[in-house]
Amino acid sequence: LSPADGKVVQFRVVGKDDQGSKAVKADKLAKHMNYQLMEEMLDWEEDMDRLLIQLPIVGCLFKKTYFDPILKQNASKLLGPKDLVVNYWASSLDSAYRVTEICLMTKNQIKSQQLMGYYCEDVDLGDPRNLPDVPTKADTHGNTPQSELDDSTPYVILEQHTYLDLDGDDYKEPYVVTIDEQSQKVLRIVARFDSDGIHLNDDKEIVQIDPVAYYTKYGFIPNPDGGFYDIGFGHLLGPLNESANTVINQLVDAGTLANLQSGFLGKGLRLKLGETRFQPGEWKSVNATGDDIKKQVFPMPVREPSEVLFKLLGMLLESGRELASVAEIFT
Repeated sequence: LSPADGKVVQFRVVGKDDQGSKAVKADKLAKHMNYQLMEEMLDWEEDMDRLLIQLPIVGCLFKKTYFDPILKQNASKLLGPKDLVVNYWASSLDSAYRVTEICLMTKNQIKSQQLMGYYCEDVDLGDPRNLPDVPTKADTHGNTPQSELDDSTPYVILEQHTYLDLDGDDYKEPYVVTIDEQSQKVLRIVARFDSDGIHLNDDKEIVQIDPVAYYTKYGFIPNPDGGFYDIGFGHLLGPLNESANTVINQLVDAGTLANLQSGFLGKGLRLKLGETRFQPGEWKSVNATGDDIKKQVFPMPVREPSEVLFKLLGMLLESGRELASVAEIFT
C-alpha cells in the first residue's frame, strides 16, 4: 500500500486522450492526494498498519475520512466495530439509514469545537457524571482503568449520520446530528450532501439526494448469517482457545494434586496437629498403635494427568493451527 516512492494514489485514463491532457490532469491530482496522505495526514500510514494487523483478528474495522476544522486539512481516523453502530441487518454502509459514531471527547476538545463555531456555544453540558464503558481489569501492560471522575474524564458524544425532514417537504435529507449522550443536548446539525448530489426531475423537483460518505468499511470474512459486521479469526478461534485453556487448567490441576498428595489419618496415629513440613530426605517419628502404619494412613486416590486430555489438547491446537491457515480459510 505504501511503496518506497510514496505513490499510494495511482491513476488510469478512461477513454481517448490523444493530446494527453487527461493524463496530465490525473497525474497532478494523484500527486496532490499523495501529498495529503503521506505529508499532511501524519497518522494515515500508521493507522493503516494497525488496521491490517487487527483486521484478521476482529474481522471488521472502519476508516473515517473527513475535513478537520481545527487543523484545516483532511484527516483519517481508525474506528473499531464498537465505535460505529450500524443496524445489524443493513446490507452496506451506503444503504444504512442511520450510522452512529461513538466519540469520547474531553471538555477541552469540546470547547475548541465551540470556539471554532463547529459546535453550539450556548449549550452547557456540565460535568461528565458517568464514566464511559471501560474494561474492569488491567491491560497487558499492567495499566489499570480510570475509576474516578476528574478533568480528563471524557464526554460520550454521538455523531449520527441520518436523515431529517427539517424543511417540511415530506422528503428527508441527509444530515449529521451531534449530541451528548448524557444530557441528550444537540451540539450540531449539518447537511451531509453537496449540490452535485441533488437529482431533479423535469419539473425541477427533488427526487433523490446522495449523501456524502464519511466511512469506509474493511471486512475480513463475510458474516455467514448475512449480518453487517464481518467476522475474523477471533470469532473462529475463540471457542477453540477457550477449550484449550480449560484442558490446560485441568492438566495443571491434576498434576498439582498428584504432586501434593493429601489424605486421611486414623485416630490411632498420634501426630501433633497443625502444619507439618518435610524437607527432602527427612523422616519424622510418630507414635502409632497397631502393627502397620499403613493401616492408619489413607492417601486420597489422585490420578496422574490424563493422557486423553493431553491428546485432546494437541487436537485442539492442531485444529486452531489449521483453521488459521490460508488454505483452510479458502476451503
